[in-house]
Order: sequence, then C-alpha cells, then structure tokens
Amino acid sequence: MLIKKCLTALLTVTLVVASQFAQAANLPDFSELAAKSGPAVVNINTEKMATSGGSEELFGEMFRNMPPGFEKFFDQFGGKRDGKRPQSKQKSLGSGFLVSSDGYIVTNNHVVADADVIRVTLDQDNGKSESFTATLIGADEETDLALLKVDIKKDLPFLIFGNSDELKVGEWLLAIGNPFGLDHTVTAGILSAKNRNIHAGPFDNFLQTDASINPGNSGGPLLNMQGQVVGINTAIIASGQGIGFAIPSNMAAKIIDQIKSGKKVSRGWIGVTIQDVEENTAKALGMKDAKGALIGSVMENEPAAKGGMKDGDIILAVDGKNIDDASALLRAIAEKVPGSQAVIKVWRDGKTLDLTVTLGERQSASQAAAGGKGEAKQNEGMLGIAVRPLNDTERRDMKIDKNEGLLIVDVAANKPAAEADLRPGDVILKANLKPVNTSEALSKIVNDEGVKRGAIMLQISRRGDVYFRTVPLGK
Repeated sequence: MLIKKCLTALLTVTLVVASQFAQAANLPDFSELAAKSGPAVVNINTEKMATSGGSEELFGEMFRNMPPGFEKFFDQFGGKRDGKRPQSKQKSLGSGFLVSSDGYIVTNNHVVADADVIRVTLDQDNGKSESFTATLIGADEETDLALLKVDIKKDLPFLIFGNSDELKVGEWLLAIGNPFGLDHTVTAGILSAKNRNIHAGPFDNFLQTDASINPGNSGGPLLNMQGQVVGINTAIIASGQGIGFAIPSNMAAKIIDQIKSGKKVSRGWIGVTIQDVEENTAKALGMKDAKGALIGSVMENEPAAKGGMKDGDIILAVDGKNIDDASALLRAIAEKVPGSQAVIKVWRDGKTLDLTVTLGERQSASQAAAGGKGEAKQNEGMLGIAVRPLNDTERRDMKIDKNEGLLIVDVAANKPAAEADLRPGDVILKANLKPVNTSEALSKIVNDEGVKRGAIMLQISRRGDVYFRTVPLGK
C-alpha cells in the first residue's frame, strides 16, 4: 500500500512538472487552428489505366512449347500469348485544399498527372465525407502545381494564401493532409530553412520543415499560426526524418492565378548561360563577396544581348532584388512577365552598371518535347529512343550550343534507355563525350563504340541540369 501511495504521488508530481514545463516553454496549442482549417483540406484519389509490366515477357519463352490449352491457365494470371500486354488500373492518393468557396482546389501536379479519373473527398457539415469527381483546370509541371474544380451547389470552406517571404526560420507551422490514406492527419513543426534547392525542377525554392510529411501529404497545405497557407507540401527525403519540403505560397499563388484565369503559364527569359560565382572567381574580378550569377555566354539577338549584357558579366540584382546565385537569377527572371522590362545590375570591369532588358518568353522542356514529334526518328533501336534535332528556338530557350542537342521525344519501355532513366524531354548533348546534333551522328557513335564496348555514356540536359547516363548495350 505504501509503495502504491508513493507511485501515485510521484505520478502527480510528474504531471504537474510536465504541465508547468509546457507553459514555461510557451508551446502553442494547435487545436483551434486544426479545427478551423481542416474542413478546407481534401483527400484526392486518382485512377489511370496503364500497361502492366507484362508477365508474358518474363514467362513467354518458358511456356512457348507447352501443350495446347495451357495458355488459358497462363492467361488467368495476367499473361497474354498474343503479345498484347494487359491493362491494369493504377490508383494514387494525395491531398489538396480549397482556395475558393466555389470549389477550386490546389494540389501538386504529380498527384493528378495523367489521371483518367480524379475524385475529391470533402468533409460535410454533418460530419460525414462525400466524394465528387473533379475537373483538372490546368497544371504547371515545372513548379509541380495543379488546379482542380468541383461543382457543388453550396459555398465551401476555403483557405487563403499568406506571404511566404515573411516567414522566419524557427516559426511554428502546421501541415494537414492524408499520409498513407489516413485523411485529415495534422502534424506540427517549425520552419527549418528557406530557399532549399533539392534539384526537383528548374525553379526549386522550397521551404524546409520538420513537421511530419509522408506519402499522401503531397498537395496539402502548410499553414502559419494565422491559418494562412504559406506552402504546398510536396517532397520528402526518403532516408531522412523530420525533413520535408513545401512550395512557397508566393510562388504558388502567381502560378495558380494564371491557371485559374485561363492563361498559359508564361515566364521571362533573357537568353544567357549562367553559373554560380565561386570564391576564386570573385577574387579574380575584384569582388568582395562570392555572390551573383556569372554569365558564361550571351546568345545572339536575344534580350540580354539587345540590352547590352556581355560574356563575363556578373548579375548582382534584378529590379533591386539581390541575386545570390544562378538559381536565384533563374527564378527572378522567370517570375516576370514576358515583354516587360527589368533593370539588371551587373558587375563589369570593377564597377556596377544598370542595364534595362526587355524580357522574352521562356519555353519549358515539356513544350519542346511536344513540338515536332512527327520529325523524330526511331533509328536508335538499340537504345530504344526516338530523337530529333533541336530547332533554333529550342536551342535558345534551353541554352543549348548549336553543335549539340538531340531531343528525346519517346522512350520505349523495357529498353536500355528506359533502364538508364532517359526520359522524353531530355536533350542528349554528347555521346561518349562527343557532341551530337543529328540522329546519324548518334547512331555512328552507338554502332562504332557502344556495341564494341558494351555501353555508351550520354551527357543529357534535363530541365536545365546536366547529367551523365550510361546505357548498357551488351556485346
């Protein structure tokens, strides 16, 4: 009995101390924020028909000489002796949130990309949930954003965008979504960092948070303590814990407004190749700090050339906004409207100059891949790709030298190129370190060197980043 009384007293003291610690630490209470914001968060389910991996390819040779009638048994398990692959229904889960009372919903493009059916589940006033078919209004692959619409004859709860630029590292944030299909899961954390580049796309500028984000959270809102959306939960690092990434609301709001108004998402362009400024480069040019974007080359007859920019200039600011690196310049120009003017501060010959540039329009990699597909040649049968030369506009927009560049417009499944992670929209710059700009040039290198060595190394450009991919060919 004495032991029981001692344990009870110890438990009481522990609870009191824990309560006092929570009050002293001034930890926030998220219950009101979660209750108020939760009804505007939706569960997104998508379906699409896809060709299966094809068990006939795995077992076809094994069963080729089996007795008549065996094929019926084989077909029951998904195999097709006629060479046609079965179609299967693929499903995916994600999150989204309402941004207007008339049913507009923001989510990630990767949640709804290529979907045949999009269903959105909303919480109703009676506490029950109901699913509706949603229409895809538009999407932007390069920022991974999409806008949906559901038609419901009543006003719906919605969230508003806040100002992500005003966020401070260490600020409390709340994430709401459907991780692993568990709808309306609430997690809290702080803003860990801003302006993160995780090489997911050309305009990476992610917010990093330690609020738990898992598969199924994609497209859900990241909220500040005022209940405003400051980010769209988008990515995680699979090997890490407490590391999630969200698209800043200031970037997302501009894109969503363009999509909602029915306009094509357009971005500014000046026509230069750029790179970061290293410490030794800054010293060589007499700069105090290694900041800015170094212009490697200025393309002829493009906005930068017309505005007086030169090779070797270092861009320090755009319209008064400091540029710390090449990625910052890319984002700053892309945010501006084509046809508008930008005042660009550059460092040249030991002093700064202000140049006025009238912006052109940037073409995305997906637009380039869509153009001229009929001109492609499937002559790289060994690799399993269809390619075509770049036109002048594509070379300009993707900053590709005139002596390089073959656009991949199709990649065959289960072929070497697919296994090496080559994708439509990739641009092959070099094969075994030799520039290629015609299908014939690539074929020659594949046949003369690749076949003999059993592999070929391709240098590719993907959304402005350059990679090497080695494609095994066999001997």
